[in-house]
Amino acid sequence: MFIIGDFARHGRVSVRMLRHYDATGLLRPAHVDPASGYRYYTAAQLTRLNRIIALKDLGFTLQQVQDIVDEKVSLEELRGMLRLRRAELETAVAAAGARLIQVEARLRAIESEGHMPTNDVVIKSVPAVRVAELTATAASFEPEDIGPVIGPLYDELFRCLDSAGITPTGPGVAYYEDAPEGGGRISVHAAVQVSAPLQDGALRILDLPSIDQAATIVHRGSMDAVLPTAQALARWIDANDYQSTGYPREINLECPENRDDWVTELQAPVTRA
Repeated sequence: MFIIGDFARHGRVSVRMLRHYDATGLLRPAHVDPASGYRYYTAAQLTRLNRIIALKDLGFTLQQVQDIVDEKVSLEELRGMLRLRRAELETAVAAAGARLIQVEARLRAIESEGHMPTNDVVIKSVPAVRVAELTATAASFEPEDIGPVIGPLYDELFRCLDSAGITPTGPGVAYYEDAPEGGGRISVHAAVQVSAPLQDGALRILDLPSIDQAATIVHRGSMDAVLPTAQALARWIDANDYQSTGYPREINLECPENRDDWVTELQAPVTRA
């Protein structure tokens, strides 16, 4: 048998952790000396310890771990728990990947400070266009709040259009407004050009008004990395004596499967300062 310190070394855990597992009933010593209170473990208990550590590293709570190792969870329930955990980890990985792209975009924006955009900025009028849209609210205009809202919104929009038998006639148009409830929240509009009668409801079909003057710039790549392009447009507007009058629209000119190959035009409504 092993004293607690030796067992901890063999199991690559701390003595404190073993004491905690003992207190919770997750892994009790094989023997406790009644006189000294010393805890003793057997080599066979390393198997249970390894299972505990593996399940804990998968993100299960200690109560879930105990139910699994004590076989209080059926095989099918365990499969379901593992599938759920896999989905949670995949979501976390995707979120981390998106955050990494945003950090890189911030770095590029910092590196380009003081430089005029190499992209051509064009002032033009934008005609009215009929669109079908769904709307939701984001916590802010920051990419980490907009991205998780607008992606699913577009997925649902195209499902609704398919169910209604409406075929898009032009590119997607994303636009934004301050939400009525305030607090920095943003109304996110996921729209696409259509030729269909006007309608209200969850799926709205409306005429998006024209823009008399829009400062436009083309962004190439994922919209998670749009920040340097958007800030380059903002610097051009300021340097050329214009003033923004609203959030830029995003016109999805090309949206292949690889998001890094996307082509998007930003259309910022402006007036002379």
